[in-house]
Amino acid sequence: MKICFVGAGALGSTLGGTLAEAGADVWLIDRFQAHIDAIKQSGLRLREDDVDRTVRVNAATSAEGIGPADLVIVLVKSYHTRAAIEGVAALIGPDTMVMSLQNGLGHEDILAEVVGRPRVLAGKTYAGGVLLGPGHVRIGVRGKETLIGELDGSDTARVQAIAAAFNGAGLLTTVSRNIIGTIWDKLLINVATGALGGITRLTYGDMYEIAEIEACAVAAVAEAMAVAAASGVLLSIAEPRQAWLMASAGLPREFKTSMLQSLENGAMTEIDFINGAVVRRGEACGVPTPVNRTLVACMKGVERANVGKGTL
Repeated sequence: MKICFVGAGALGSTLGGTLAEAGADVWLIDRFQAHIDAIKQSGLRLREDDVDRTVRVNAATSAEGIGPADLVIVLVKSYHTRAAIEGVAALIGPDTMVMSLQNGLGHEDILAEVVGRPRVLAGKTYAGGVLLGPGHVRIGVRGKETLIGELDGSDTARVQAIAAAFNGAGLLTTVSRNIIGTIWDKLLINVATGALGGITRLTYGDMYEIAEIEACAVAAVAEAMAVAAASGVLLSIAEPRQAWLMASAGLPREFKTSMLQSLENGAMTEIDFINGAVVRRGEACGVPTPVNRTLVACMKGVERANVGKGTL
């Protein structure tokens, strides 16, 4: 199976490198020239348990010359989704599958508009990574589940083949018959910590020592769960604090939320696709979301402040 990652930042490099190490035919595609150059020259370094190992993996800054893929996995920032999939048309062959593993809501609809809904799969992963420098990533995959599925909940040979490839590389992967609920489950975890990490600039270890942050996180998750219930979404997370606890499970103290990483890298955050999505869905179904609305406002302010400092 030829697997192309469109977006090879921390998570794309983590998953792609792990698959390549197991022998999969992987391409990492990213506009970060220094990162791609380092991978081409010296391989991708994966750091796990403070030990580095090097993996040889194909890497490019564009889709030109790669040819059609069996599976395209989209892992760009949410606000780049449409441009990214439109920019890799050369990867899309007659039987190519396209799957988002991005955080938040709404990506599958964007992908379907570009490549057609029959091609689109959905997934969520609890694996994580931190880009340490060009061609070097700290990975967090051990015991971290990835769930994938068809949008209509059917169990197909193609989704089972993807799960087999992932599991063969040591990436714990399950086929979900309720992938929409799975997407919301992961959304709850991002709602719990993403914005709060970005606003406070704290690592997971520091955030989890402050009771007031936990109370705010649990309240934000409770709002999101109410929106999901009003939307007819079946969740596996039973109560709000469960999402808060799941968000940091197995992560080192020094890990940072993806929103904080974005801010530190001078990029915009995905707030509109996470807490912002909760607010929009809440408005659509008549569920108030004051905590999430406040977190969105605060994050917009943080982004504006970074713009003023010239870091975005």
